[in-house]
Amino acid sequence: MSVYTLYVGSNPETISRFNSYLNGTLVTARDHAEASTKIADQCGNNPLMIFYERGSLKTDVPRIEYLKKTFPKAYILLVIDTIEREEILHYQKAGVNDTVHTDVSKERLLNGVEFVDKNQSLILAALVEKRTLGTYNPPVWKRTFDIFFAILALLFLLPFVIVVVAAIKFESKGPAMYKSKRVGSNYRVFDFYKFRSMYSDADKRLRELMELNQYCDIEANPDYDFYNDNQIPMISDDESALFVSDDSIISEKAFLKTKITKQKNNFVKYENDPRITKVGRILRKYSIDELPQLLNILKGDMSFVGNRPLPLYEAEQLTSDQYIDRFLAPAGLTGLWQVEKRGDSGKLSPEERKQLDIYYANNYNFWMDIKILFKTFTAFVQKENV
Repeated sequence: MSVYTLYVGSNPETISRFNSYLNGTLVTARDHAEASTKIADQCGNNPLMIFYERGSLKTDVPRIEYLKKTFPKAYILLVIDTIEREEILHYQKAGVNDTVHTDVSKERLLNGVEFVDKNQSLILAALVEKRTLGTYNPPVWKRTFDIFFAILALLFLLPFVIVVVAAIKFESKGPAMYKSKRVGSNYRVFDFYKFRSMYSDADKRLRELMELNQYCDIEANPDYDFYNDNQIPMISDDESALFVSDDSIISEKAFLKTKITKQKNNFVKYENDPRITKVGRILRKYSIDELPQLLNILKGDMSFVGNRPLPLYEAEQLTSDQYIDRFLAPAGLTGLWQVEKRGDSGKLSPEERKQLDIYYANNYNFWMDIKILFKTFTAFVQKENV
């Protein structure tokens, strides 16, 4: 690769690991001063990627600021074992672009190098057009509306919810409700609730599922392992982490392979999924499986109307300036893209969904929310079996 990679630090194990991943091309420096000299002498016009080994916040910040000021085109990754959320903000202000763990996998590290190599235009544009990231705070009218109607809906629907729970547990073993991690407003991660709509021992044949994926046009790889909800396997210490979506789990290794093969596919959706129970099909057809999210609304994780909160591995792909606005809006039970085509059997492309999310984030108001809620009722019964 043409990227000039430099490691600032002294941990021999980490340096050796990174260097082996990069086929012996990693340059090392003991401190920022030595790094500066080597970059000036050796980097030339090549893209620059700096791995900065974390020390103490007090000494790291001014040194990283110096490197960023001297080499503004540098893509700086902070090499860490653990770090506090508050510390990340200080490092970001100093010029750190991302973090990387000392035990990072080869695939992930090479993905980062490839990104720097192929996206120099984006990195350079960010230097000129860099803007301060905003923060979403719910308007008083929106939060008041959410609390009042969430309480009202929970009280009114309680008898119905009891019947649904009984039906789910009668048809198949397992809990009636489950939770998964989702990313909502301001990239905040929260526990997202749904009624279980799948068998606990659902079919795990990925090739069939990949062929059914509305948003995927790549050939399925039989080596990828998907697991249904409530069917999380035990993994050994050397295996990758698991990424959890609504009703499936994918290993980090499989996700990285998929990401390399096709970057543009950020949304996953299956038609006629064989893992869904008979009760589950009814729950999904009438969106009954979403009712537990009324608890999320009461907690303040979500709103009735907003942008759909995303699974962690989907949100990870939407962190560029191009799509960041979709997270500067409330996470919602329903939203603009759902009512645009959902009840009409229309299939939105991933890009259409992103752009509708961004439009809502930049333009939402009380009357738009009322209009979306009204359209949600007309689109309530889906004509597609998903």
